[in-house]
Amino acid sequence: MSKHLFLFGGGPPFTKGFAQKFASLTAGNKGPVSILIVERTGWESYMPLYTQKLRNLGIDEYVYLPIPSTPVHKIIECLNKSCALIIGGGDTNLYANYIVNTSIKNAIQKIYLNGCPVAGFSAGALIAPSQCIISAKDNEEKQFQLRKGLGLLQDTILAVHFIEWNDEMHLREGIEKCKPHMNYGIDEDSGIYLENDVYKEAEGRGIYSIQNDRLVRIHP
Repeated sequence: MSKHLFLFGGGPPFTKGFAQKFASLTAGNKGPVSILIVERTGWESYMPLYTQKLRNLGIDEYVYLPIPSTPVHKIIECLNKSCALIIGGGDTNLYANYIVNTSIKNAIQKIYLNGCPVAGFSAGALIAPSQCIISAKDNEEKQFQLRKGLGLLQDTILAVHFIEWNDEMHLREGIEKCKPHMNYGIDEDSGIYLENDVYKEAEGRGIYSIQNDRLVRIHP
């Protein structure tokens, strides 16, 4: 069973091509697309940003799973019946606390290994690998942080809002501390698609990687 992972450097919506690819991977599958988010004031009005492009492509069944108000057992039950998963953006540490550090992690790993496409936006992207590096611009302590991730992607680290946050040094610090095989800096309105842990495509304004100690723009 192939694994499909979409990682975006900012918030929704999907980029055009990746919306089409995500929709094609879910079309015909039974169950809704689950949207897992850390709730904040007005979260309901934000949901069309995640769904509208997919609805335009015929994907019209969704279940919204705000945390922490949704019980963990209900989240796991919904995930097990879903055809795909979107993990939203927000406070990365809260996403790690509520998802990575709970049994929700195991449920996500299970459906991902069974071929359900998973998309992560900003914080949702950062927690996808086995190691999650959090920028000083993304936490109250204003310092580099390293946490465990979901383990959907091995031996790879990510930085999001890359150009917008001027986070090359953050990515370099992550490389120094994690010694990953691969690394990506992803701008807002940009994303990468990986199939079976292998980078396949990129879309959007900018994707970067530090290779042989040089920052290389790999897309466009």
